[in-house]
Amino acid sequence: MKKLFTLLVLMTCFLGTNAKEIEDYAVDFTQKGTSTIGWKDGAIQDEWITADADGVHFYNPEAMANWYTYQLWLVGGNIPTEVDVDYTVTFVAKVSTGTATVRCKIGDWNGGFSANVDVSSTEYQEYTFTGKAATTGAGFFIQFGDYVGTLSFKSFKVTHEGKEEKPVEWIPVEGMVNGDAESAWPAWALETTGGINANWRGERTAEICAWGLTMGRNYDDQCPADINSDSYRARPFPADIEVDPKDPNNHVFAVHVTQIADIEGGGEGSVAWSNQFWIQSPKTFKAGTQVKVSFRYRADNAASVPTQMHKIYPSNYLNSNGVGDVDFTSDWQTFEKEITWAEDGWSIAFNLTNSNRDPNVYYFDDLKFELMKLDEGFFAAAANTTTGIEYDFDTATEFEVDPNDPEVVYATVGTVGNQDSWVNEVMISTVRGNDKAFKGATIKPSGTITGTDDNWLDFVAGSNYKIKLPAAGVWQIFIAPEDAQILFMQLEGDALAQPVAIVTNEEEIVINAVEREPTSQEQPADEEAGIPAGTGATWDNQFFIFANRKLNPDEVTVLEFDYSATKEARSTSAWQNENGYVTGAFNLEGDNIFNTEVKHFKQTLTVPAKTWQGNAIDGITFISFDLACIKDANDYTFTNIKWYLADEELNANNQTMENLISATGTSNFKKKIGAGTEIIPLGIENVINTTTTGSDVIYNLSGQRVSKDYKGIVIKNGKKVIQK
Repeated sequence: MKKLFTLLVLMTCFLGTNAKEIEDYAVDFTQKGTSTIGWKDGAIQDEWITADADGVHFYNPEAMANWYTYQLWLVGGNIPTEVDVDYTVTFVAKVSTGTATVRCKIGDWNGGFSANVDVSSTEYQEYTFTGKAATTGAGFFIQFGDYVGTLSFKSFKVTHEGKEEKPVEWIPVEGMVNGDAESAWPAWALETTGGINANWRGERTAEICAWGLTMGRNYDDQCPADINSDSYRARPFPADIEVDPKDPNNHVFAVHVTQIADIEGGGEGSVAWSNQFWIQSPKTFKAGTQVKVSFRYRADNAASVPTQMHKIYPSNYLNSNGVGDVDFTSDWQTFEKEITWAEDGWSIAFNLTNSNRDPNVYYFDDLKFELMKLDEGFFAAAANTTTGIEYDFDTATEFEVDPNDPEVVYATVGTVGNQDSWVNEVMISTVRGNDKAFKGATIKPSGTITGTDDNWLDFVAGSNYKIKLPAAGVWQIFIAPEDAQILFMQLEGDALAQPVAIVTNEEEIVINAVEREPTSQEQPADEEAGIPAGTGATWDNQFFIFANRKLNPDEVTVLEFDYSATKEARSTSAWQNENGYVTGAFNLEGDNIFNTEVKHFKQTLTVPAKTWQGNAIDGITFISFDLACIKDANDYTFTNIKWYLADEELNANNQTMENLISATGTSNFKKKIGAGTEIIPLGIENVINTTTTGSDVIYNLSGQRVSKDYKGIVIKNGKKVIQK
């Protein structure tokens, strides 16, 4: 779609706000004891964890084989973190003796930021560490299996520098019916086949706000009915509606947990989700959406129940952070909490088995989801990462209807004639009125922003997405909502980059990979035979392609090259930066196979925003190829290398907005030969670093391991010698 228009200018200035320390979460363990603890490793015996007026205490009688075995969530998923925000973690701790190296993480199972903290005082002291959050919502994870003694915690808190949010009004989610359990479920929801309710995956399940699952009932007729079977699978059903035993004039949702499988049997009953209850929204909550959850609850017997978010309906587990652990008593209580939805999802699950191994009945009433009452439309907030202009979402500019085209809205960031107002980054959201809500509802354009009047780009939802502009300046932004397209026009500012021809580096790069030692998989340890585990690794020989600059998360690039080898082999590859390995990148075409045939590789690669562990990263420097997947020495050849920014229209004309490597020379290429970590430029004589040393190990000039009878110039102990 291309649209013509008369440029209009709106005057907007974005100023930073004064920051203050905001406390996001705090707990006093002298009061809360062990109540905040989530999952713990099965190797930790219950009696090792105690609590009193002095704090919560973790005893370890002897060092474990692996330091990470003594591990648990000291705070189980109740910390309201926000992705890309810098947090300070403070805890007060002590040890009974010696020093405990506490490996800490703030996040969830999929990622977070971490630190190693040495606790060495027998009196309580304060310890801190900082990091950028990689998850929406978090827990506090600790590991210290190599410490012997007692590690104690008195308090814990998480803070960040920010501003207080404006008060907001909460409104019920539209379409959620029967949350008070006062109406019977519709007949279609209760239909059964052979006594099994089979409608929970139907098209109308959004009409059901409460679901249940209990062992021994409503099992999948395609699986065994034996509740102790590993393949047993029960289906959710609309939660039972019953008269409140404590009030004959009130109705409630009830889940009767009557069957608990033998823990030793290893069946479904040995896990927390063998019996469940769900509160379900009538619509999907988008990632980053802030939601207030409220309900009344009680149980016949006291129990602590963990919760989870689910992706769709009462199914498809999302992550470990729901609304935290809920402590049931025999008295009615009211629960209310604001949460941020981590990914697109519908429901919150209550895992009713957990450590509660006795039969019980759980009651729920007055289920409610609420959303913030916010301005809706399109809103732009901007920043300049060079001059220090910060985002101010409260003053985000609202897009207005373009008088030249009623199907288009527009806004301007920066002020014409005022260079101090120039911006180089913008966030565009569909809501305004709360910072978290704004960032959670941002949009993400695809393709390259050129600043020209015909460069319409598609856009999609992109939680917390910052749009990097190609140059600082005053920018006018146009959106066609119905077409989900966006256009960026620079009104004034720094010069815009222009398309350039895609360059090919024709250098022929030959990596003379040496024979490596066996890996631990190829040579397992055999103590009886006196054979140690192999120490070789697939990265003992490597080739590296370095970009001319650090690449930003989510940048889309294209990598091309020709490749071959003297014998059949394969390789693996990874994204890396100055901190080392980040995450896997791609596999070469042809099942990752090298051979004497010259093959061409071409693939579009998106720069990752997170590591394989889920930790946020600020960019990528280079790509590595592991060339020791086979044990033998081998010569690998790379040539005609191209690496450039992706843009479908430009690339089709052999153009790009930026080449990421130089057209000539080998400055973008490096290697590592043999075991070790030294990465060196091409053209520099390598000292072969192998895990096997001694005068009986020799190599030819190609780096191949040869016999002691080999004649000619060889490398022995890293030096060239003539062997006759």
